[in-house]
Amino acid sequence: MLTRRIHHYSGMTIALFVTLHLTNHTVSLMGIEKHIEVMTQLRKIYRNIFAEVLLLSAVSVQIFSGIQLYRSRFKTAKGFYEKLQLWSGLYLAIFFVIHLSAVMVGRFILKLDTNFYFGAAGLNRFPFNLFFIPYYSLAIFSFFAHIASVHHNKMKERNRNARKQSRLIIIVGVVMVFMLMYGLTNGFNGIAIPSEYGILIGK
Repeated sequence: MLTRRIHHYSGMTIALFVTLHLTNHTVSLMGIEKHIEVMTQLRKIYRNIFAEVLLLSAVSVQIFSGIQLYRSRFKTAKGFYEKLQLWSGLYLAIFFVIHLSAVMVGRFILKLDTNFYFGAAGLNRFPFNLFFIPYYSLAIFSFFAHIASVHHNKMKERNRNARKQSRLIIIVGVVMVFMLMYGLTNGFNGIAIPSEYGILIGK
């Protein structure tokens, strides 16, 4: 099926970027300065017109093809992993629309550097963190859950360990959620957000 194939390849493109992005956020465990230092280096890879057009195109294709697949499979999906693939994919589509829109507004309208503080602002200010902690946590979990479900659904007939492997991927996702929330909130103690990012949290 052409739609499924397009969805697969656009997903691989996005997964590569998300892996770099999550790796960068993991560095927050080593401190804000290290996070920004690594981001500066990674931006040499993806902060250019070619990479950005490729990524935005892949996300657009992923969203539209994903919605088509969701509609076609919604009533026929059976089993935990088939349903997990649908629901995690739907959440990721919603997240991509909101998150990329926010980044574009931040960069081109508010003229902010969308660095560590841009992402961490909402996580470290009450009551905004009541939304942003679940929002980001579900996105991270959905990324790993989607990979786990795709792996299971593709490999279950050929690999008797597919279920165990998929569970392991989900466990890694849960661990990653806690690691990133810990790092992006300074061990849940909160982070002082620079004044220029105050507009994001009502200051």
